[in-house]
Amino acid sequence: MDINALQAFTQVADEGSFSRAAEALFLTQPAVSKRVGGLENELHARLFDRIGRRVQLTEAGRALLPHARRILREVKESRQSVAALGGRIGGRLTVGTSHHIGLHRLPAVLGKFTAGYPEVELDLHFMDSEQACLAVEQGNLELGIVTLPNQPNNALLTTVVWPDPLDIVARHDAPLAQLRQPTLADLIAYPAVLPGAGTFTRRVLEAALRPQQPRLSVALETNYLEIIKMLVSVGLGWSALPRTMIDGPLCSVPIPALALHRDLGIVRHSQHTLTSAARALVDLLNQTTSTTA
Repeated sequence: MDINALQAFTQVADEGSFSRAAEALFLTQPAVSKRVGGLENELHARLFDRIGRRVQLTEAGRALLPHARRILREVKESRQSVAALGGRIGGRLTVGTSHHIGLHRLPAVLGKFTAGYPEVELDLHFMDSEQACLAVEQGNLELGIVTLPNQPNNALLTTVVWPDPLDIVARHDAPLAQLRQPTLADLIAYPAVLPGAGTFTRRVLEAALRPQQPRLSVALETNYLEIIKMLVSVGLGWSALPRTMIDGPLCSVPIPALALHRDLGIVRHSQHTLTSAARALVDLLNQTTSTTA
């Protein structure tokens, strides 16, 4: 079987779309369709049902998918083993990270990494932390540098790099910020601007509030913390943001009954051997941990 065809097949299966798979592979959609079509001809089986714009795996496609993933993983690990014999650190390193970490935590680390390992082709993808964890689990990313899940899947190994305390924040002249001793009941009485339901950061807040069983008034939801900061800054509600982001018109709203914390760090697959490039990046990130501890 052609490796490129298997890559196209698994990408379409993951994306549920030929066009999105083409974007991820930096190919044209006809090129992806041709590769999948060649694989279907070789196997004498239809791998996808194309219903309008929707693409779904057929029974044959579902049967092939785990084997295709295994083959691609073994090819990748074979290349890694051969490259390691030469003692050089190079090749392609595929990493997923969130926009917040990419903007606020990674620049210095990536600067050192690219300067120290110029032969590495860094393939950096910006996505939600939850998507990055799934991509690592599926073998589409070698590393995720993300908000860590509180209860990671057994297939994932996590390493804390940056502890990230969160504060309740509001615009400094908002009614909530004017209260002398705000309580949880006060907090719940005002509208909130929050990360989307199901995100790791939203789960941190919901877990802290769960004993009170509140009914939050959610004015807006977005997964981008920079946008949340802007929305709170113009007075559209309160939120929970990393302490490092609080400046300008924002202020912390201390609520003794509410302690919020999340961890940022590395996610990798527990069964996959890291490339030399990935190990080098992990080492740099671990050095960051030791200097900030």
